[in-house]
Amino acid sequence: MTNPRDVVIVDVLRSPVGKGKKGGALHHVHPVTLLADVLSALVDRNGLDPAVIDDVIGGCVTKAGEQAVNPTRTAVLAAGFPFSVPATTIDRQCGSSQQAVSFAAHAIKACAADVVIACGVESMSRVPMHSDIQGADHVGPRIEGRFPGGLIGQGLSAELICSRWELEREALDAYSATSHQRAAASGGAFAADLVRVTEAPELTIDETIRPSTTAEALAALKPSFENSAAAERFPEIDWKITPGNSSPLTDGAAGVLLMSAAKAEELGLCPRARIHETAVVGDDPILMLMGVVPATRKVLERAGMTVDDIDLFEVNEAFAPVPLAWMQDMKVEHDRLNVHGGAIALGHPLGASGARILTTLVGALEHRRARFGLQTMCEWGGMANATIVERI
Repeated sequence: MTNPRDVVIVDVLRSPVGKGKKGGALHHVHPVTLLADVLSALVDRNGLDPAVIDDVIGGCVTKAGEQAVNPTRTAVLAAGFPFSVPATTIDRQCGSSQQAVSFAAHAIKACAADVVIACGVESMSRVPMHSDIQGADHVGPRIEGRFPGGLIGQGLSAELICSRWELEREALDAYSATSHQRAAASGGAFAADLVRVTEAPELTIDETIRPSTTAEALAALKPSFENSAAAERFPEIDWKITPGNSSPLTDGAAGVLLMSAAKAEELGLCPRARIHETAVVGDDPILMLMGVVPATRKVLERAGMTVDDIDLFEVNEAFAPVPLAWMQDMKVEHDRLNVHGGAIALGHPLGASGARILTTLVGALEHRRARFGLQTMCEWGGMANATIVERI
């Protein structure tokens, strides 16, 4: 390290991911408890006095019911941290905890903090997606004026990507099967960074990985979003998105311990990586999932790098067409992308996914002794975050 204000990743940890439904391995665990387990494990594993933490920034998307108000602050208290440790919960939809990492890095770089935990949690089994907007007009009347027909759901956006990037159903299912196969083959690579959940100690691997998944089996699944109103508005859609080529509903939490390089040295801690560059973009809110392309280009430009400088990429597999279209546009081969599987196999606990992906990326860089990694995530409303990290 040449700059004491370099932002370093001291550690990354996450819970195993549980199926986001009743009967899932984490369904009986309150989301605050789930996140508290990750926070406790981060400080315990690193012998850190939590009193030195300047802030805890957490992501959570559906802030209703058990995730209402400020679940990150509640989790800080549940973890037994001193009252002096503040916390806030942010929402950049699926990229919430990746944005939390960026905000933490910016605070450290600006000398506004020395030690920050960025994290995220989502219990999709206990707090169902969209339960915070049921019965409410959450967009207001002016949206219809700018977007005739209104905004659309992410499933329809995924269908539009299939049509505009000419992605065949066979390619979607083959990609999805590969995600499961890579995740199953990489189980050992996850083990060191998995937290044992106190109320679900029997869950030691991600519950959503299906090693026996094949493209042929996925081909039998029916499309999820086909409807007459959407077909009239978007006649180009051929209806290819199924549960098999989409990320499953899941429960999980993840956390990242960040510091200035000087603070890590003072505390005698050995960083695993450093934040090299961050970026966030807005993009077409109808074709909302393809913000990952301009986000990737922006973060590379800010870093003075090209795709050839990056060893490993993580593109969130919200739906299979997202990484497939991203590979087309960025001209990146699959052997550098989501090498340990992605959200189609590992799950997508919304508020936790950005930090989960960073955990996977840091582990993959170490496993392959690679240097640079880039992660990017699509987000509702046509946004995307991108982050470049460097293994130390």
